Amino acid sequence: MERKISSKTIRRSLCIGAILFGGAASITSVMAEEYFNVVDGELQRPTGYREWVYVGTPVTPNDMNNGKAAFPEHHNVYIDPTSWSHWKKTGEFRDGTIIIKELVAVGSKAAVSGAGYFQGDFIGLEATIKSTSINPNEPGNWSYYSFSTPDHKSLTDTAKAFPAAACNACHAAAAADDFVFTQYYPVLRAGKGAGTLATGGHSSMLK
Repeated sequence: MERKISSKTIRRSLCIGAILFGGAASITSVMAEEYFNVVDGELQRPTGYREWVYVGTPVTPNDMNNGKAAFPEHHNVYIDPTSWSHWKKTGEFRDGTIIIKELVAVGSKAAVSGAGYFQGDFIGLEATIKSTSINPNEPGNWSYYSFSTPDHKSLTDTAKAFPAAACNACHAAAAADDFVFTQYYPVLRAGKGAGTLATGGHSSMLK
């Protein structure tokens, strides 16, 4: 039976190891903070992600896709803070990255400002993680999960990864950076390897 190990246990063990072999000063160089747990092959539903770094909200509405959009809802997308820090420093997604997509239905199409696509109710939650230990044989070491129930009225506590062919092929063919569609997220585009400039407000130039 596969042993259940949480990210807290991993962090605690690394801290102990760092103290025993290198002193407390070396903890930060050894300890890799994780924002997810995978137990018996299932991702535990992440919490607190609305306090992570928000990177954008794409939407491909049915109205613009002959009523057959593959993803007709808004996707509010967040990346964990440690991976954001790594991204703005190196321009790469670290081993241990998690990206959350909170699905929101298209609500009203009219507001005082004019016609548009405005957010309605929450209808689902999805996640993707990059992990060499969990996904050693997956393209880019990424795996994809959905916590959405079929009726889109609740969320499951855990989720199994989709088969690689269900997601990776599209990401490999069209994503701009390491299987991630950064071309649709200006926060990620502008932040790639940009350091302090990635945080906003430090430059007068918008392009």
